[in-house]
Amino acid sequence: MRTTTAVPAAVLATGAATVAYASLVERTRWTLRRFDVPVLPPGSAPLRVLQLSDLHMTAGQTGKQAFVAGLAALEPDLVVTTGDNLAGADAVPPTLRALEPLLDLPGAFVLSSNDYYGPTPKNPLKYFKKDHRKVFGEPLPWQELRDGMTARGWLDLTNTTGGLTVAGVRIAFAGVDDPHLQLDRYDEVAGPADPGADVRLGLVHSPEPRVLDRFAGDGYDLLLCGHTHGGQLRIPFYGALVTNCGIDRQHVRWLHRWTEPTAAHPTGTWLHVSAGLGTSPYAPYRLACPPEATLLTLTPRA
Repeated sequence: MRTTTAVPAAVLATGAATVAYASLVERTRWTLRRFDVPVLPPGSAPLRVLQLSDLHMTAGQTGKQAFVAGLAALEPDLVVTTGDNLAGADAVPPTLRALEPLLDLPGAFVLSSNDYYGPTPKNPLKYFKKDHRKVFGEPLPWQELRDGMTARGWLDLTNTTGGLTVAGVRIAFAGVDDPHLQLDRYDEVAGPADPGADVRLGLVHSPEPRVLDRFAGDGYDLLLCGHTHGGQLRIPFYGALVTNCGIDRQHVRWLHRWTEPTAAHPTGTWLHVSAGLGTSPYAPYRLACPPEATLLTLTPRA
């Protein structure tokens, strides 16, 4: 009898320990990733880009707010946020306070589904269905977040283009609204990326291949996305179980080539998918995928 009951007891104990670690430890193990991306013209000085994504901020998450504010010590040249900043109707003021030290820097952003609508309880098994039905929570005051960032000079790239000169580098931007809600309108930004710019950046929250391919076809050098949470729950030696969008599991987080260099586009197109800094309040777990921000150092291409 002891042998028969020992295995289930051990399994239960292991499962309980894993859940406790994922919810109490790793979920708040704030991490900074660093990648070099060779997309600048030869001879250029490096440009440091801080990307934030998927904060899913609630008013009481003071540890996360302090981490975000402390990223200003990195002295990035440019800050980019790729959506899902909010997780409650009262989250705009604390989110803007967390961003305050960064708002003095040049910045650009797109918003997304969890800026527009609050979180709701969901069956996590639905993410294994490709076309699961989306359930929306209460509308959130996203306009206040947008206005707080644009008032400090950050570019709102919602279905539009823009440009900045940062540390002597001319940057051409294009962005679209969230493909996860079918709000992207790429035709409004379509066309060859500015050939006179030193580097061309595309922003979109959800890394849907149909959108990434259009950015790449127009000559954008680096695409910045979020949404996937890196899989959020990853299995060692296997990786993400789901991506919650059309992208494959191999591209669910971090830096990859999306298209190879050509004579017409000597950098090719790089893709960076942030694993993000938050979770839904109704799924407060991360496993083998800590919450993270990313410092991307743009360097000269060969």
